Amino acid sequence: MITSLVVDTNVISFIFKQDTRGDLYKPHLADKLLIISFMTKAELDQWTLLNKWGDAKRRDLAQYLKNFVVINSDSNLCLRWAEIKTQAKVTGRPIETADAWIAATALLYRATLVTHNRRDFLGVSGLNIICESS
Repeated sequence: MITSLVVDTNVISFIFKQDTRGDLYKPHLADKLLIISFMTKAELDQWTLLNKWGDAKRRDLAQYLKNFVVINSDSNLCLRWAEIKTQAKVTGRPIETADAWIAATALLYRATLVTHNRRDFLGVSGLNIICESS
């Protein structure tokens, strides 16, 4: 059985730019179905624009992202996002909008989230997380 993982933007960034922190996550990603939220794709697109990447580097990122299934928004994902944001507000554990989309994707697809920032998702109940930071 192949396990599904939703990969957070920070982990993709580390691996793509060959940051040594990415090496911590590569073993977790091997032989898995790798998923990213549309939100991660948007954050990566913004990253290329803010850093004024040229066409070649943007193509390299696009090629790298072919290793991932991009999950776009639909009514089920929207409802899961709303549940996460509501739970966060009610429990006093705020979650950023982008992080809520990423968490919603993991929960909806019953996948484990791979992130370097566990604390961003602490208020999300039922979320399985792989994190190599302290």
